[in-house]
Amino acid sequence: MSNITLYGTSASRALRSLWAIEEVGVEYEHVPTHFTEDSKTPEYLAINPNGRIPALIDGDLVLFESMAINQYLARTYGGDLYPDGAPDQARAMQWSVWGISEIEPLQMQIVIESLFKTPETRDTDVIARAKEGLNRPLAVLNDHLAGRDYLLGENFSFADLNVAGVMLLLQMVKHDYSSHANVQRWAEACYARPSLAAAQARE
Repeated sequence: MSNITLYGTSASRALRSLWAIEEVGVEYEHVPTHFTEDSKTPEYLAINPNGRIPALIDGDLVLFESMAINQYLARTYGGDLYPDGAPDQARAMQWSVWGISEIEPLQMQIVIESLFKTPETRDTDVIARAKEGLNRPLAVLNDHLAGRDYLLGENFSFADLNVAGVMLLLQMVKHDYSSHANVQRWAEACYARPSLAAAQARE
């Protein structure tokens, strides 16, 4: 039996780490853990006192936060998923942090208004402002991907998995990438990976 246990559900940010662990191909136990009641039990709070998902246990190591979990999985088990050399390792973390600081706050405004509110309570001005705000970081990403298959060059790395994992919610709300063709091409390549389909099949 595997010593690795991953807590979370694919219908949450934990999908990022489910994707990562499927990508590295290591055996693991998945404990379906919802971000509401399941993550607030005393048993789970002993693992992640923040009461959020995902969380990972690997032997004596206990980790929370999807970006940290994914870096650990890539470095420990991921082979090519973890880049060689300090410069590319730093760039991989740079893009991972960029995804959660530049993309996620704006996309969450769209997701909340589009998916969690009724048409009567939805604020379309919030959606419009968030979409307009996303043009700047998406332009940065689009320019960076010109002439590159992936964020660090020719090879898919945990940087791509992390940023694409964040941006899965934009796919869910059918965000229009037509003005950012390089982003669209890159996203389609990332989302076609069998490891993502395997992760999405988890509860």
